[in-house]
Amino acid sequence: MRFDERFLDELKSRLRPSDVIGKTVKLRKQGREYVGLSPFNKEKTPSFYVNDDKGQFFDFSSGKTGDLITFLQETERLTFAEAVEKLAAEAGLALPAVDPAGAAQDKKRQGLSDWLELAAQWFEAELRRPVGQEARAYLERRGLPEKEWARFRLGYAPPGRTTLKDYLVAKGARPAELVETGMLIAPEEGGAPYDRFRERIIFPITDARGRVISFGGRALDPKARAKYLNGPETVVFHKGHQLYGLAEARKILAAAPTGETLPLAVVEGYMDAIACQRAGIPAVAPMGTALTEEQMELLWRHHPEPTLCFDGDRAGRQAAGRAIDRALPLLKPGKSFRFAIVEGGKDPDEVLREQGAAALKAQMAQTTPFVEALFVRERDLEPLDTPERRAGLKARLRQLAGTIADKDLQQAYRDDLLTRLDAIFARPEREPRREWTPQGPGGGRRRGAWGQPPVPAAPTAEGKAAARRLAHRLDLTAAALVRYALNDPVVLDDHLEDALTANGFGDTALSELAREIIRLRLDHDHLDSATLTRHLASCGYSTLLTDIDRAAATSSAPILKTDVSLDAARSQWSQAFARLSRLAALDEAIAAAKGNLGGRSAMETLERLKGERDALKRAIRDWND
Repeated sequence: MRFDERFLDELKSRLRPSDVIGKTVKLRKQGREYVGLSPFNKEKTPSFYVNDDKGQFFDFSSGKTGDLITFLQETERLTFAEAVEKLAAEAGLALPAVDPAGAAQDKKRQGLSDWLELAAQWFEAELRRPVGQEARAYLERRGLPEKEWARFRLGYAPPGRTTLKDYLVAKGARPAELVETGMLIAPEEGGAPYDRFRERIIFPITDARGRVISFGGRALDPKARAKYLNGPETVVFHKGHQLYGLAEARKILAAAPTGETLPLAVVEGYMDAIACQRAGIPAVAPMGTALTEEQMELLWRHHPEPTLCFDGDRAGRQAAGRAIDRALPLLKPGKSFRFAIVEGGKDPDEVLREQGAAALKAQMAQTTPFVEALFVRERDLEPLDTPERRAGLKARLRQLAGTIADKDLQQAYRDDLLTRLDAIFARPEREPRREWTPQGPGGGRRRGAWGQPPVPAAPTAEGKAAARRLAHRLDLTAAALVRYALNDPVVLDDHLEDALTANGFGDTALSELAREIIRLRLDHDHLDSATLTRHLASCGYSTLLTDIDRAAATSSAPILKTDVSLDAARSQWSQAFARLSRLAALDEAIAAAKGNLGGRSAMETLERLKGERDALKRAIRDWND
């Protein structure tokens, strides 16, 4: 009997794992989990955990983990269908009606799946035989060591035209069956079928439960017609409905510590997905096609906001644009996407090999909300230098928001997009109209509107920022600290009180901006970078923010480098901020000491303070060099 993913998800949502498992394993509550003795091994110290939030059990004594279906299969030796039937009865959920034609089709699929699994095992063995030497060398060059091959079931298809076919036929397979799996190609002009995959690294493609449904192959011959080759559409493999690496990504998500929310990344290729998973990031990849609506719905079953990661080149931006258009009508409350661009024109696999797992995690954590990605794409389509173009942008934003099916979310997007648009073209309030009123022969004086006395123009925040630009060059350290805080507002949390007295992160020209940032951070439990930057722009700080970006770009502050992990950057930011706070305190102490120079002791104190200040200034300056 065939059970689709929707039925299985509904079944699991009706049952609490701790209730079902608790009938055979004595469990006790421990925080947000339940713990008990392993049902698989004899033990005196409990190492068996059940997490209802994740719908999973974890047995550290045996290394087994899974969901309720897996638990019944392991403990009661039930088949998958028998376990589902038992759980459905307990949940009061009717089983899908048995369709004779569907049952026959399921039996056929199972037979094909068996041959696919046997082929996967054969590919794995070939990789380790002498014939796989070149493939092994390739994987080593790509930074994928042998200890990782089994985890991802990597294999090798040797160059023979019928090597795999001969092996499977000897095991009892019929060539026609193997053609249906996509492993063999039947020539259109007739003739005997032959192997589809030859002289290629093999990546098994599995469904969400880890069953092999097809293969992808990377050519070793540089003259091969196709660098990557995927299996065709078959009765068991529908390219637009599946995601490479989903089974492994589910394991990583399930194994996350309680309370920790991992991202679910969508990358462009097999090696990128493997790189992310090796770094502890659950990741999947579509098979050489644009993300489909079915794949988006599949992603949302496992994560409310998957992160779409594309290369930073033109092709990557185009792929991101296609994903935006396809996803927009499907968005709903609690179901969206975020976007990440790997920096430096590299892909996740290159970042892992060159910079390590921490750097990859840090880059993948720098995401952009869907609404911001949509707005930036439309804003950058053309210059906004005429009223017609600005009106065109506004019309496009309204139209795009209108494609969202959910009416509440549609209105929220419309409001957000137009607010962003208003922030771009925000202008200081227009000054009262001035006129010249004659005052005697040959004379005149400036008067206000309606003949009132002259009214001085109130300085705006934008005007103040412009004046500061002319009179002051921003301190590089201060600019770097502000730039980082704008990207990662969480870093401010341990320094809010000090920030109010730190003279604008060490530069008095930034004092007003610093106070506004701190005020907004105090008012929001969860403040993201986009909200903070948008708010500051709406307050008239756009020019100053541009100056900060320019100054930070010339700084060599380590916190702004792409190869620094999130934890390291936050630690370095805190250290630099502490230095600036100390420097501000020293300046005050020196000013006070200068006002009280009574005696040799006071002079010595002043010189000591100056010495400490100068040493601290050198340390801060070196931080930027």
